Amino acid sequence: MPSSKFVVESKIPSSFRVEKVKGQFDYDASVVRKEFDVDIPIEDMDWNIGLIVGASGSGKTTIAKNVFKEFELFDGFEWSNKTVIDDFADGLSAIEITDSLNKVGFSSPPDWLKPFNVLSNGQKMRAELARLILESDKPIIYDEFTSVVDRQVAKIGSSAIQKYIRRENKQFIAVSCHYDIEEWLEPDWLYDANEKKFYRRSLRRPEIKVDIRKAHQREWELFKEFHYLSSTHNKSAHKYIAEINGEPVAWCSLLHFPHPKLKNCKRIHRIVVKPDYQGIGVGGRFMSELAKDYSKLGTRIRLVTSAPSFIYGLSASKNWMMVRKPSRLKNTAKSGVLAGTTSDARLTASFEFVG
Repeated sequence: MPSSKFVVESKIPSSFRVEKVKGQFDYDASVVRKEFDVDIPIEDMDWNIGLIVGASGSGKTTIAKNVFKEFELFDGFEWSNKTVIDDFADGLSAIEITDSLNKVGFSSPPDWLKPFNVLSNGQKMRAELARLILESDKPIIYDEFTSVVDRQVAKIGSSAIQKYIRRENKQFIAVSCHYDIEEWLEPDWLYDANEKKFYRRSLRRPEIKVDIRKAHQREWELFKEFHYLSSTHNKSAHKYIAEINGEPVAWCSLLHFPHPKLKNCKRIHRIVVKPDYQGIGVGGRFMSELAKDYSKLGTRIRLVTSAPSFIYGLSASKNWMMVRKPSRLKNTAKSGVLAGTTSDARLTASFEFVG
C-alpha cells in the first residue's frame, strides 16, 4: 500500500546570524524536524491520474517523493535553441512527436518549429508533457503542475492533458498548490496535504459554454497568426467567432463550394482555435454548430484539412463523415474561388457534415 510514515530532518548549521535568531526566539534545537504519516490507499484501484494538492509548505513534494519512490519526479528538461521538435529524443520519428504534441492540445505546426524558450507558458507546459510521456518509461510525478500559467489556461490545459494520459494508459501524479484544476484534470484520486486526507474522485469536467456570433473581416487579425497554413482570408466568406466568457477563442469562415455534382454546398474556408484553447474540442464543436444551422437551410458543409487534430477528431465524430481518406490531391480549377490552390504537397482528408 503506498502509505508511509517518515521523518524529514534538516540540520541547522552554526553561524553568527543563526545564533542571533535562535536567541531572539528562544529556539535551541539543532535540527528542524517534521513528521509525516501519509495514507494513500490506492492498491485496489485502477487509476491513471492522481493529484496531490495543498498550500505552499504543506509537504506536497516531500510526500510525492517518499510515498511514490518508484515514480520519476519530473523537474524540467534541457531545451536547446533548436526547434521544439528537434529537442525530442533522437529515436523518435517526426510522426510520433507531432502526434504527441497534437494529443496534449498543442496543435500549431508553426510553433513546433520555434525554440522552446519563445513559446507561451501554456505551450511550454504542453510541450513538456508531450515529451515526457514519449520519453519516460516510468510513472510520472509532475511537480508545480500549472504553477506558472494563467488559471484559465491551466484549466483548459489540464483537460487536454488528462485525455492523452488516459489514452496512453500512463500513471501520472500532478503536484499543485491550485485547487481550481481538480474538476478539469479529473483525477482518479486526490490527497489534500492541508487536510492530510485522501479522497477517491469521479469528477467530470465542467461544461464549457461557447457563444457564437458573426464576425467582421477586421477581426481576422486576432487569429491569422495562429492559422497553420496561411494568414490570408477571402473577404467574401461568411465569418464567425466563438467566445468563452466573452473572450474570442476561435474563428470559422465558410465559402461557396463550386462542384459539378454537389449543389448548394459550402466549404470551411478557415478554422482557427487559439493555442491556449486547443485540445478540448472547441474547433469541432464550433464547426458542427455552424454546419447544423446551415444544413437546416438545405446547405451542405464540407471541410478539407491536413491538421492531424481535426482529422483525428472528426473521424471519431458521428456528426462528420470522411468522404476522402488522407491523400495528396491536386486542385485543377482554372478559375473561381479554388483557382490556384493546391494540396499535392501534403496529406489532406475531406469530411462532410451529416448531422
